[in-house]
Amino acid sequence: MANLGIFYTGQPLIPVPASSGESNLRSRTNNGNGNEGGLSFAGALDAARKQARQVSFSRHAVERLESRQLDLSEQDLARLDDTVEKMAQKGAKESLIYMNDIALVVSVANRKVITAMDGMSARENIFTNIDSAAII
Repeated sequence: MANLGIFYTGQPLIPVPASSGESNLRSRTNNGNGNEGGLSFAGALDAARKQARQVSFSRHAVERLESRQLDLSEQDLARLDDTVEKMAQKGAKESLIYMNDIALVVSVANRKVITAMDGMSARENIFTNIDSAAII
């Protein structure tokens, strides 16, 4: 009977140099352990956790924000991230978040803004299939 196992002769691993278009989430750090120019494990883990917690926007939500000329600052996005995190801790699934005269319908489980509208448009709508709301 033939041995179907895969055998690989060990070779040293050679690090791949960073590309010039490297994102800031993968910024290189010197973690003090002699791994100069390398990404520390703790730094990579923190970056991955932050990215996983950040709220993203559906294509529909981006189109709505652009067509209605609604802008969210970095501070607004940070507040939105914090609010979605708190809602997730309380078990929310689909939420309406009202912030700066902008109504956002958010899938808390997916951390994704589904749609967005200005306050005047929100007054004329009925929101269904949401289990929570926040006014920030």
